[in-house]
Amino acid sequence: MKILLTTLNAKYIHTNLAIRLLYELNHEFEGLDWKEFTIKEDKNDIAEECAQYDVVAFSCYIWNITQTLEVTERIKRLNPHTKILLGGPEVSYEYENVISRSDVDYIIVGEGETPFNEFIQSFPNVELVQSLVFKKDNQIVANKTAPMFDLKNFENSMPYRFDKPEDLLNKVLYIETSRGCPYKCEFCLASLDNKVRYLPNASIKATLLHMMEHGKVVKFLDRTFNIKKDFTLDIFDFILEHHQPQNVFQFEITADILHPDIIKYIHEKVPKDLFRFEIGIQTVNQKANLQVSRKQSFEKTKGIILDLQDKIEMHLDLIVGLALDEWDDIKYSIEEVFKLFAPEMQLGFLKFLKGTPLRDKSSQHGFVYDPMPPYQIIESDYLTKEQLAQIVKLEHALEIYWNGKKAINTLKYVTTHYSIFDFLLNLGAYFGTQKDYHKYSLNDVFEILTRFVSIQYPNDVVLKQLIAIDYYLHFKVKPKNLFLEEFSQVEKTKVINELKLNHHKYRFVILPIDFDFKQFSNNLSIQETKQPLIIQYNGTTKAEVIN
Repeated sequence: MKILLTTLNAKYIHTNLAIRLLYELNHEFEGLDWKEFTIKEDKNDIAEECAQYDVVAFSCYIWNITQTLEVTERIKRLNPHTKILLGGPEVSYEYENVISRSDVDYIIVGEGETPFNEFIQSFPNVELVQSLVFKKDNQIVANKTAPMFDLKNFENSMPYRFDKPEDLLNKVLYIETSRGCPYKCEFCLASLDNKVRYLPNASIKATLLHMMEHGKVVKFLDRTFNIKKDFTLDIFDFILEHHQPQNVFQFEITADILHPDIIKYIHEKVPKDLFRFEIGIQTVNQKANLQVSRKQSFEKTKGIILDLQDKIEMHLDLIVGLALDEWDDIKYSIEEVFKLFAPEMQLGFLKFLKGTPLRDKSSQHGFVYDPMPPYQIIESDYLTKEQLAQIVKLEHALEIYWNGKKAINTLKYVTTHYSIFDFLLNLGAYFGTQKDYHKYSLNDVFEILTRFVSIQYPNDVVLKQLIAIDYYLHFKVKPKNLFLEEFSQVEKTKVINELKLNHHKYRFVILPIDFDFKQFSNNLSIQETKQPLIIQYNGTTKAEVIN
């Protein structure tokens, strides 16, 4: 019997830990294979490969369920005898519509380790497999739930040992050190498992060591990595002892409970930019937090972020659409969080995931959401469709200009002189009238921003100059002159000679600006000056200001 463990990843760089764990636990089973595809691959090509197997087991999530079901339909057309088994969070709840499909034979709900092993050992007589859902006599049968998997069974686990080592370097590698979450945020599936269980320490470290040796980006899947201080520090110690120069580690943490000993450890021992912290702020509105059973002190969180931002790269998350979060509340949250100037600020929209308490309560607060994945909010008692559509445009501007690192200095200036919410809101709307949000050139980005500022802020000379500076700083080699003309060749030559700049090795842009850029970079203050700005290009790394 031939069985394929597979999934459709969102991108080629992603890896799926679930199918690796299941394959590792069962790799001695003859005929068991594993392979990853992506949601953008040709569905017919995927189906043709899968149709060669007796059973194909897909790992399903909100980002791939639609494409996965397109593939299962094609598999059945090619080979009606291939059995389709689905598992994962997207099919573990409210699965009736999925299992009713003619192209889906079985679903495993919840943790897959125990039922998957039972399934492949019993196939085709699988009617007693725990946690299995299937059809019999035109009725849906749901077997009893398997007991919680004992994570001690991962004692000798190292799930990436079946990958070719050379394939790992350019992938994002995921690791779990624990399952469950102590918090009960009603929009999150992790809230359903409040018992935190840890994998064996030896297994965690063996996997980490392999990832560090062969990979680059390592992301921890733990919902709150810093729950246990001693465990956190032990893993940090192991990383610092064994990490390679190319490694970066990302952790999801709850900042307002970060132990002082961990903060002290980071300041004293952790190299700059080795760690990234993903922090779910979600909203600054405490009433909205409490409405979804979430407790968090924004002031404490803000203090931790500011304290560690010179050592740790911060990724901050907000959610738009929570109950009791009205337009002004969302504006306040976005402005307060943006002021922290984290390298990435993610603006997500409330999703009503299958199985979450929030979905069960969706009739409250006038919530309306898309019935199709990813089940995103459409409107509520607090936000109209039109308001949500406006914030979606703001999010596009945020992605292009801030997270895309296109106009960092410009947006920092805006934050200190105007409303960054209003600026991004209007910029996002204007951008959409000029270009597709997903199809544009680098010049488009700056040309649209320049036109927008000329219309909305015609008298702000500094703002226009900062757009030009962001443009010139974005390149490794000197670009064509746009947005702000540099000195004439005679004046430029005079400056280069006076300052004895190496014009044989470097290229320069020398711009006439009305403020001290160094002072602005240091403390965001604007001090008038007529000193020119000199930007140097070496052809290999991003340009830099040298005066």
